[in-house]
Amino acid sequence: MLLRGLTWLILFQLIGTALNVLFLPFLPSAIIGMLLLVVFLRLRGRVSASLETASNGLLRFLPLLLTPPAAGVMMYGNEVAADAAAILVSLTLSFILVVPLAGHLMQYLVARQARKEKA
Repeated sequence: MLLRGLTWLILFQLIGTALNVLFLPFLPSAIIGMLLLVVFLRLRGRVSASLETASNGLLRFLPLLLTPPAAGVMMYGNEVAADAAAILVSLTLSFILVVPLAGHLMQYLVARQARKEKA
């Protein structure tokens, strides 16, 4: 069952890589594959047990992905400090844009769920 789930994940990664090379060089292949997987799962309406098993197994190792960025920040702290103003402005602008969007999206999803429960 684990092997079947990993196969699905790798298949979507490969499709994302193919689309990246052929049509969308500005998007990372992993993002394309993940978006395709989300669309596939939304159309299907459920997550299979094999895919859930494989993804839960991989989630245990997610903190390991944060180690290289943390090491990069520590190693290149001077460069980050030199661009601190630009980083703070971009973080502030993205925060101002994303928080209201997330709030509106949450309100929409809660209202949609309430409509489903009434029907």
